[in-house]
Amino acid sequence: MSSEKRIKVVVAKLGLDGHDRGAKVIARALKDAGMEVVYTGLRQTPEQIVKAAVQEDADVIGISILSGAHLELVPHITKLMRENQLDDVVLVVGGVIPPQDIQTLKDMGVDQVFMPGSNLKEISEFIKQAVAKKRGQKVEHAS
Repeated sequence: MSSEKRIKVVVAKLGLDGHDRGAKVIARALKDAGMEVVYTGLRQTPEQIVKAAVQEDADVIGISILSGAHLELVPHITKLMRENQLDDVVLVVGGVIPPQDIQTLKDMGVDQVFMPGSNLKEISEFIKQAVAKKRGQKVEHAS
């Protein structure tokens, strides 16, 4: 059995979205990939999400957002992450994000943006590699 710590992911629905099917699909896929997943539920504020990440000692924050408020809410999350010294936590955003906003989100500190229909295996592989990199471990590519 590996002594390596399992990757812990906090999955959250940011803002006023009332639809969480996609977030639940992602949470299940990440669990199936061997990660520990904490799903915080609907209508989470940036403060609630970052607090959960701190309390859970999360390696990853996964944000699901469909409301179109990503450019207003994500900067608040990245600010709170900096204030809480979560520089080693991977931040991924998924949902209905206009393609022209993807680079803006990355410039704000988002590690990756996943659109509807993204391959679940590719999402889990990205997370594994990004966490390993932030932990300072050698990154092995999937075969």
